[in-house]
Amino acid sequence: MAEEPLEIRVGGAALAVTMRTPGDDLDLAIGFLLTEGVIQQAADVVTAKLCAGDEEPNSYNVVDVRLSADVPAPVAQQAARNFYTTSSCGVCGKASIDAVRTRSSFDVSADPVTVAPSVLAALPDALRRRQRAFDTTGGLHAAGLFTPDGELVCLREDVGRHNAVDKVIGWAVRQQRLPLAGHLLMVSGRASFELCQKAWMAGIPLLAAVSAPSTLAVDLAAEAGLTLIGFLRGATFNVYSSPHRVQGVPSLPPTKTHQPAH
Repeated sequence: MAEEPLEIRVGGAALAVTMRTPGDDLDLAIGFLLTEGVIQQAADVVTAKLCAGDEEPNSYNVVDVRLSADVPAPVAQQAARNFYTTSSCGVCGKASIDAVRTRSSFDVSADPVTVAPSVLAALPDALRRRQRAFDTTGGLHAAGLFTPDGELVCLREDVGRHNAVDKVIGWAVRQQRLPLAGHLLMVSGRASFELCQKAWMAGIPLLAAVSAPSTLAVDLAAEAGLTLIGFLRGATFNVYSSPHRVQGVPSLPPTKTHQPAH
C-alpha cells in the first residue's frame, strides 16, 4: 500500500502537502482547491499538470495548478490556517475548527432529492465491489458518487478518506458537473467534519458513511442542510440531519437519530 507526499502548487508556489496514495493526482489537487474555497468552478483553472509530465505515475509527486487571472491567488502562509494535512485526518494541523468552516456557494438545503432506504442499504456493497486497490492492499479507503437510484458515477481510493473524496470532487470539477445536486456521496470509515464540508462545497446533498460521524460533522451537516447518514451497515442506518431526504423516515429534530428496520 503506497503512501507518498503530494505537493500542490498554485502558479508555481507551494500551497499544501498531503500524504496520499499515488494516482488521480490532478483530480486530488483540483478537488482540494475546490473544497478549500480556492476555486469555485472548472473555469477557474487554466492548467493543471504533473511536474514530471502529463502521464501517470507522478514520479515527482508535485502538481502545479495555474488559476484564471480573475481568481485571487491563495496565500500559503495565512495566519490561523495551515494547509498541511495527513492521510488519517485532514483537519489535523489547521489552527482551529472555525478556520475550516469555509462557506459553500451551493445551497444544499434546497436540494429536493430523496432516496429509498433500500438504495442506501446497497451502497456499501456497491462501493466495496469496485474497490480494486483494496482487493490488493486491504487498507485503502474509498469514496463513491452515486445517483439516487444507486448507480455509481465515480469511485476513487486513497489511504486517506479526505483524499478519496477530493479525488471524486476533482473529477467532477474537471467534468464540469458541479454542483453535484441530486447525488449521494458514500465513504468508507467514519464521517468527519471535513468530509461534510467537502460534500457541502461540491453541492452534494447527502453523505453516507459506514461508521460513526463526529459531533462536529453532525453540527455542520445540520447547519448546511445536508443529510448525514452513519452506521450504514446492512439494512440499518442512523440519520443525523435532514431526514426528509430518506423516503419513509419521519422528520426529526437534528439532534436525534433514526434507525429503521427493513
